[in-house]
Amino acid sequence: MAESSVNFLIEKLSNLIGNEVINLFRGVGEQVVYLRPEYEQMRAFLRIADALQDSDEELSVWVRQVRDIAHDTEDILDEVSILQGHDHGHGFYASLCKLACCVKNAKACYRIAAELKGINSRLRMINQDHKRLRHKLIKVEGSGSNMWQDHHCDALLLDKEDLVGIDKPKKLLIGWLIKGGSGREVVSLSGMGGMGKTTLAKQVYDDAEVKHHFQVRAWITVSQSSKVRDLLKDMVQQLFKAMRRVPQDVENMNNNQLKRTIKELLRKRRYLIVLDDVWHLDKWHAVKYALLNNSFHSRVVLTTRNTDVAFATSIESEGKTYDLEPLSLAESWDLFCRKTFQGNACPYYLEEICRNILRRCEGLPLAIVAISGVLAAKNKGMIDEWCMVSHSLGAEINGNDKLKDLKKVLSLSFNDLPYYLKSCFLYLSIFPEDHLIEHMRLIRLWVAEGFIEAKEEKTLEEVAEDYIIELLNRSLMQVATTTSDGRVKTFRIHDLLREIIISKSRDQNFATIMKEQNVQWPGRVRRLSVHNTLQNLHPNRDTKVKMIPRYIGKLQNLETLDLKHSLVTELPIEILKLQRLRHLLLYRIEYVSYEHIHSKSGFQIMENIGVLRSLQKLCFIEANENNSGNMMRELGKLTQLRRLGILKLRREDGKALCSSIEKMTGLRALSIASEEEYEIIDLQHLSSPPVLLQRLYLRGRLETLPHWIPSLRSLVRLSLKWSRLKDDPLVYLQEIPNLVHLILCQVYNGETLCFKVGGFKKLKILGLDEFDELRSIQVETGALPCLEELIIHRCPVLEKVPSGIQNLTKLKVLEFFDMPVELINTLLPDEKDNDYWKVAHIPEVYSTYWRGGGWEVYSLDSLGDGENCPLPREVIKSCQLQTRWK
Repeated sequence: MAESSVNFLIEKLSNLIGNEVINLFRGVGEQVVYLRPEYEQMRAFLRIADALQDSDEELSVWVRQVRDIAHDTEDILDEVSILQGHDHGHGFYASLCKLACCVKNAKACYRIAAELKGINSRLRMINQDHKRLRHKLIKVEGSGSNMWQDHHCDALLLDKEDLVGIDKPKKLLIGWLIKGGSGREVVSLSGMGGMGKTTLAKQVYDDAEVKHHFQVRAWITVSQSSKVRDLLKDMVQQLFKAMRRVPQDVENMNNNQLKRTIKELLRKRRYLIVLDDVWHLDKWHAVKYALLNNSFHSRVVLTTRNTDVAFATSIESEGKTYDLEPLSLAESWDLFCRKTFQGNACPYYLEEICRNILRRCEGLPLAIVAISGVLAAKNKGMIDEWCMVSHSLGAEINGNDKLKDLKKVLSLSFNDLPYYLKSCFLYLSIFPEDHLIEHMRLIRLWVAEGFIEAKEEKTLEEVAEDYIIELLNRSLMQVATTTSDGRVKTFRIHDLLREIIISKSRDQNFATIMKEQNVQWPGRVRRLSVHNTLQNLHPNRDTKVKMIPRYIGKLQNLETLDLKHSLVTELPIEILKLQRLRHLLLYRIEYVSYEHIHSKSGFQIMENIGVLRSLQKLCFIEANENNSGNMMRELGKLTQLRRLGILKLRREDGKALCSSIEKMTGLRALSIASEEEYEIIDLQHLSSPPVLLQRLYLRGRLETLPHWIPSLRSLVRLSLKWSRLKDDPLVYLQEIPNLVHLILCQVYNGETLCFKVGGFKKLKILGLDEFDELRSIQVETGALPCLEELIIHRCPVLEKVPSGIQNLTKLKVLEFFDMPVELINTLLPDEKDNDYWKVAHIPEVYSTYWRGGGWEVYSLDSLGDGENCPLPREVIKSCQLQTRWK
């Protein structure tokens, strides 16, 4: 973490040295110039020291000193930036203010220069410890590696009673090893630390059937710090021992000789090699050429915390990947009671406490075994001691010697992170327990904090996306929810991993978390996260704010202005001073009526909004009636936009808007709505649409379907409303290659919709709404092969379910909203000539109606007497009332 702080500071110093600060502030610039080489000198050393500070107190003190002085330097440089950025405007009064400010600035400059001089002196003293600590570092690094090796080997010695939920994956893996192709295949096991990868691999490795099948076996523990030469030597020695041959003098062999020896030993033998705990691909690349592809059904088993490593190795050899899942609740409880109560039942008065502790383990076998060991030593009659563990599990992990191995395993993944990810991951400690972390909110916070390093030809948001993928691949974050088109909405982290980073965050003065009032604050607070103080807010956390003050223009570093669901409809012109603004979000959903439940209102666009060149998201703006054409052309200056939302667009503004959209080459989401249902949206002038466009929402009349929509190869979600087309749109839309979610509302006036064979190859969700003339829907065999959810709304003359629906084998949900009773009647299983057989394979079939200001949902997959159901009698005999929402 100190390395992250120093890297961030060096970049800041470089930026300051490159501008006018040296000329403006006498004495300050000189000290800034002296600072950079001092920090650069210690940067490389910090990379190693950061990872090993937990195992050496003196090293930890040195790292803390570096981190604290880096923070002090950053604070002073921020003050320099503030002095440099003062803007007093024009005129006589402004001149007086500027003169007064110059006097204050002069005094501040002398003080800042003196403070920087003091920091330079402190830095030189800290750097003097380098030589002594470098010699010590070699010993610490070696002992730390051996210590982890000892802990890791414990997983190979587990008793049979410690193994729960292992039979099914063990059987699967043995099948993969024994069956399959004749070439060398790699079977990769992936999962977070403590999930039981090594344990499972060892059970498979020692299985009698596996022993009998393979002529030669070897188990190689790789770990983080293993050197390639040591791995190769270990492999050679194990292979000689397995073959009962006299070992050669491997000590004098170089790497190439070792690889040739391994290849020769394996040439005509069916072998099984386990590479346990592979952290990075470079270790695999270093040994894979020694593992001969000898066409004897040989296998390599690889365990890793990194899904990238698992995926890449299995793809190379056309092998397989197994992702370990947490234990189920039943399996977790079985293991917990077995270890805590020596196989006896949990006392009834401790059950609630124990289940709460177990919930925090989240099915992680290592955590369950470790914490069970702590509880097993406690007096079962002292309930307060058990409650203390439940309420203070984080303190137990950090302070109880019996849990040091658990902490070590969980901490290793953090220590292995590159410096640019450590700050990003520690930042997750600010979120409350069980909080689902919003994807885009997290990215915006990371960018605002300065954690994201700029990369050529990538926006900061795109780099942040790469960071998230890397944390997911390392099993440090988990996907919690996704959108209908597959995008990640929210993340979460394992509770115990969260306790680890909270501890590290506190120790490294990264963030201070306040859960209760009257708690003493630490002396230095870098970031403050306050929990549990906003419980009484409305769940949609709407505000009554109607106006934004003009002084917002002074927030020169503001990057996100989120006014969603407020009462603000107009922004002050001073917004245009915010040159670093990246996200401007202002809209309110108005629940007018059932028909207009998703009506939105936005804000009036400013004439010179094009000056905000850093904008990534802009929604929703309302096209002004006066001079709207110029406004639409002004949007063309916002070339960095990734998401754009426009309301109340008029037909005559279409050409200017198309011209602007063509300049937004990075646009991912576009939403356009006309003011009235019958107002035409003219988008035919868009000759080269953004190739990266993923989501498109059009609400308004279309004379014809825009010619460019079928060419959008990146499009995954499309919503068309009020289009009222004369021609069947499916003919054109079915060829969009990656479309996953399609919503059509009042789109077509024809009597028939036909989904052709081979069309909509990836579509998973289809919604059809208000097709007033629609009498039949046809699904040809082979059409919609991936469809999982079909929703049909308010089609008043549709009296039959789609013909061919029985062929949609992946369909999971079929839902009707306010559909004719005649159609529902055809689905009753006890009626003659019914269509029940067409939908019998669908797990969930619903009929939903709007009644008394709320939705009422009827499940058609079970019977009910229907006494309280407002539907006609012929329908209620097969409907069971289930109120989903009101």
